[in-house]
Amino acid sequence: MQQIDLTQKAEINLYYDLWVPDELADAAPLLIAVHGYGAHKRYMLREARLVAPDNFVIASIQAPHPHFRSTPDGYRVGYGWLSDQKSEEYVRLHHKFVLDVIAKLASDGQIDEHRIYIYGFSQACALDFRFAFTYPEVLAGVIGVCGGIPGDLETNEIYRPFAAKTFYLYGDDDEFYTQEQFAGFNRKLSETLPNYRSKHYAAKHEITQEMRDDIKKFLAEK
Repeated sequence: MQQIDLTQKAEINLYYDLWVPDELADAAPLLIAVHGYGAHKRYMLREARLVAPDNFVIASIQAPHPHFRSTPDGYRVGYGWLSDQKSEEYVRLHHKFVLDVIAKLASDGQIDEHRIYIYGFSQACALDFRFAFTYPEVLAGVIGVCGGIPGDLETNEIYRPFAAKTFYLYGDDDEFYTQEQFAGFNRKLSETLPNYRSKHYAAKHEITQEMRDDIKKFLAEK
């Protein structure tokens, strides 16, 4: 039996929610919020609004793959960024999505292209780091919560260290990552990035109020 891979071009519709401060007078800083596996753009927009300074524009982007989970009331729809096959294609899709959102908001005069931050939780964490290492001049700041780092960090020839300030947050009782894994992620990032900090919390795989408070301070720094 012969297996044939028939490649066809298809259109994928991608969606994001946008929050713009009232009476926006000048081009504003932009916070791009990226949800984790099984969540959605509305959830991450709520989280972003809890930490963003009042003058920030927020774009919360939604992953392309829907997932249906059973609940006591029926089912819940969430979304994921990657699939079991051809994951590199979806990494590139994530990167293009981020770049397109930035280009659209910049062309509308809403954002300052020199003050762009990305905030990712769980699955989005490694994707956002991939983006930052691939496009090191784009971002002013990177925030990663309870997630991994690119598995090819030390071998991918495309990656370049970036100067954007970076904040990596993780819990001591995470259900999906061991403390040894987090220690390894933290070590590799600290050895690679010149403007890096991290913090360890009493937390599970979640965004706690203490984390929100620290992220808010991080974003407010001049």
